[in-house]
Amino acid sequence: MARQSEAGSGSALMVSAMAGAVLGAAGLAWWLLSEAERRRNQPRQARPLRLSHLSELGDLDTSSDLNGRPIAGERELHDKVHELNQAIDDVRRQLESLESR
Repeated sequence: MARQSEAGSGSALMVSAMAGAVLGAAGLAWWLLSEAERRRNQPRQARPLRLSHLSELGDLDTSSDLNGRPIAGERELHDKVHELNQAIDDVRRQLESLESR
């Protein structure tokens, strides 16, 4: 009779341990999914805030005149991007000339 009692309590312990492991795994999976979702949404939420902050400071001007042409702030940005692209091309050419030596 003692053996049946020991076997019953052993199997109950095993069932409890397995249930705890399943619940723990489910909780970990839920937490990992919620963290991944939060990280995926974080840049989407932060970008509009940054853009609104920059536009309040006057650093970013995306408005246009009545004819739909960009005004000075956007032209300046375009010119800076063009200058940076030229500088990148220059550096790439220099690196290519070093590789060929």
